[in-house]
Formats: sequence, C-alpha cells, structure tokens
Amino acid sequence: MKYPIGIQTFEQIIMDGYIYVDKTDLIYSLVTRGKIYFLSRPRRFGKSLLLSTLENYFQGRKDLFEGLKISELENNWLAYPVFHIDFNGVNFNQPRALEAKLEGYISSWERIYEINPGIDFNLGSRFENVLRAAAQKYQRGAVVLVDEYDKPLLDVLDRDEKLLNHNRDILKAFYSTFKLADRYLQFVFLTGVTRFSQVSVFSGFNSPKDITINEEYETICGITEEELQLYFQTSIQEMAKREECTANEMKQILKRQYDGYHFSERMKDIYNPFSILNAFDSKRPYDFWFSSGTPEYLIRLLNLSDENINEITGKYYDSSNFMDYKAHAENPLPMLFQSGYLTIKDYDKRRNRFMLDFPNNEVKSGLLTLIASNYLKTNEDTRNIAQEMVFSLEDGNLEKFHGILTAFLAEIPYTMRRKENEREKERYFHYTFYLILRLMSVYTVYTEKEQSQGRVDCIIETPKFVYIFEFKLNSTAKEALQQIESKGYANPYKNDKRKLYKVGISFSSETGTIKDWDVQSSDEK
Repeated sequence: MKYPIGIQTFEQIIMDGYIYVDKTDLIYSLVTRGKIYFLSRPRRFGKSLLLSTLENYFQGRKDLFEGLKISELENNWLAYPVFHIDFNGVNFNQPRALEAKLEGYISSWERIYEINPGIDFNLGSRFENVLRAAAQKYQRGAVVLVDEYDKPLLDVLDRDEKLLNHNRDILKAFYSTFKLADRYLQFVFLTGVTRFSQVSVFSGFNSPKDITINEEYETICGITEEELQLYFQTSIQEMAKREECTANEMKQILKRQYDGYHFSERMKDIYNPFSILNAFDSKRPYDFWFSSGTPEYLIRLLNLSDENINEITGKYYDSSNFMDYKAHAENPLPMLFQSGYLTIKDYDKRRNRFMLDFPNNEVKSGLLTLIASNYLKTNEDTRNIAQEMVFSLEDGNLEKFHGILTAFLAEIPYTMRRKENEREKERYFHYTFYLILRLMSVYTVYTEKEQSQGRVDCIIETPKFVYIFEFKLNSTAKEALQQIESKGYANPYKNDKRKLYKVGISFSSETGTIKDWDVQSSDEK
C-alpha cells in the first residue's frame, strides 16, 4: 500500500496509485450548497489536499474522480477558471514578503489573461481585473482557493506588531476584492489554522460561512473510525505483527495515540491523518505530528498568560471563547484549540458549552513535555522521568518511585520555586505535579476528579496496583493520609482485586523536595 506522505496534490495521489480516503461527497455538498467558505483545522490535517481536490473538480477533471463518490453525484463537470493562492513555504517575517508573494501570483495571471496593469499598483484592483477577465473568457464565475490564509499573520504574531498590522492591512485590502468582484465569482474557499477576530481580514468582503465546527463538515479533513476500518485493515494487521500484538490491541494503541479530535457537538472521532499515515508507513506508533513542528508561539503565549495549562484544560466553554482568536496573550485558549493542541471532549447540550482537553497521547505528551521543560527549567528529560515513574508503579516499587521523584525535584533550580507568597508557592507546586502526573497518564490510567467527599489529588491505576496520592505543602504526610481516609477516597475501590496503596506526601517550599512520606497498603485481595 502506498501512503501519500508529504503529498498534497490530488492529481498525483490518484495518478500514482496512492491511497486516497474519499471525501468527495462532502466536496459536492460544499460546491452545490454555498459560495464562500472558511475552514480552520490544525496544521498537517489535510487542508492543502482538500483545496487541491477542489481545484481539480472545478477544472472539470472528471477522469481523476472515476470511482469516487462524487462521480455518482456530478453530471456536468464544467471547467472554471481557478486561482489557487498558497501561503505555505514563505517566511513572512521579512518586510514586503507578503506583497512580493501576491505580486508574483497577480503578475502571472495578468500575463495569462493578457492584462496590462498600467499604473495601477493596487493589488486588490489588479486581482479584480484578473477575475473579470477570467469570468468573461470562460463565461462563468471564477474560483478562488486560499491555503493557510493566516500564515502571514502567524509568522509575525507576538514578534513584530508593526509588521503584523501591516500584513493584516494588506490581506484585508486584498480580500476586499471578493466583495467588489462578487459577480465574477463562482466559489471561494479559505483555509487556515486560526480565525482571527480583532485582527480580522474577513470584514472587507462578504463574510464566509465558517464550517470549522459545523457538524455536517466535521469529517472533511482527518480520518474517521469507519474510514480507518474501511481503508486500513491490512495496515493495522501489519503494524500488529510488527509490534507483536493482536489487531484489536493495535487499534487501541492507535486510538489512544492519534484519535480523539472532535470538531462539533456531534463528537465524531477523528484521527490525525499525518500521524496515522506515518505510523502505517513506518509500522511504528511514534509521535509524528508534534515532532514535525514546535509550537513556539504557543509557549510564548502561555508564558505571557496568567493561566497555566492545568487552569485551561478540562473545563467547559462557550464556543465564542475558543473560536475567535483576538491576538491577546492573556487568553491563549483560542490558539490552543485552533492549532489542534486542545479539542472538544464533551458537549453540554443544555448549557450549549464545550469541554476542551488534549485530543490524544501524542499531543498531550509532546505539549506537556515542552511546557514542563520551559516552566521547570530542568535539564532532565521530563518525558523519560514520567515513564520511569510509571514503570516503578507498575512493579509495585514505591521506594523507586520515591527516589525518582525526589531526584527530579532536586534538579529544579531554586529560582523557579522562589515565590513571594504562600498562594503562589502552592500554585507552583500544584502545577509542577500536574505536569508530571499528566505526563505519566500517557503510559497509565490517571485521574484527578471530584468524588462525593472532595477532589482527589491523584489516583494512578496499573494492571496490578491502585495508588491514591494526597499532596501537602509544608505539612505532614500523616495529615495527607488522614485526608484520604476521612474523605473516603478509597471507597470506589473496595471491590477492586488490585492491591491499593494510600500515599501521603508532604513537600517543603524551602528545599523544593519531599519533606515527609508515608504509605498505607490494603491487604491483597
């Protein structure tokens, strides 16, 4: 089986026999039911391939769509003039890089349609002339496809405010052409990672229909569970053989690693296409998507924000809180969602609110490792530390766990834990352990949840053991154990056959390490 790794051209995928997950019924719905659309999806999620498929459809390339769903829906196969603008592959940190990119496109189109720009240096007006000439030549409206419309803004976000405003104004003026040239247009589709609000480039033309969290088009990018079963059964079996496990076990591994994206209240599971295809190609469930690009702008936003990642995840929000990005460092939530580092994990229909959290283990592990390294300023590999701690718990070796945790905390520079007041000290330690424990959850079952008597600091479940942890700052381990007992945190595990450990840990804000440690275990059932 040939996997289209790094190939975003529909024609090449079809002509060269690469596997293609058929979304053309959704494409037919788009083109027959609307005119101007916007779609936000994370990077490497199939946006460019979607635009390439649309381009070939509007060019009337019927031969490329033989056997696909759209071949049974479309009868006319007309050819339209198509203008495909792709902002990938350009560094817009440089002044006038955006103007140069647009000038290159428009100049080439002016040559094709034999237009003399004269003394008109306005890019928008020149593009309008191109659209008019194309519509007149074809006797039907033009199609405009814009890939990564927001890259000229993201490249300079939080780096160069002057250039950000300049690029925004250029794009806004350029896109205003769509309103002026509306009668020359058949179809417009823009993709990007973010939907900007305060730095809007959409206000200059008729507002596009935003299908980002539209349940009808939720699966237009990415791979669903049904598509995984339909197209990749052989791939799953080959991976299972390579990893020496059953096909069902491999499905669960892939699901935890790459699934979990949801883009509407329908909560349809979607796999990251870049990661799953790379996994099938290499026959290994590695971290592909996260390692393909470091989200430095997200770390900058989180550093400037008053909120830690634990104060953002696992909470319910109105869609307006995460759909419109306003370029405010104080609120990194929209960027986290639109970039794919958080996704919809639950929908409260009565309140019309969405719960956001990490989509899968690949994203959770990658982002938390990056955040932990940046926050704790330690030279230790946080991910490996978390994994070693899990291994020790799987073996029932609490002494080893104790030693690893103590050594790790000792490596954190004193300046990181030096806080001005008790509240900030508690917040620092709480966040430190949140990062460690959530990283551990990549490899085991971890919960931090409300029970009838209060919130448990941490419960970790392994195949043979259950651990209930209670953390205290500048107190005693005995007091921590008493809280586990008095609040009945162990009650849900009364009938569990696994051995249960109650672990009380007290930390010192002065030394930054474990001050007191005590363990109580249940009799083995």
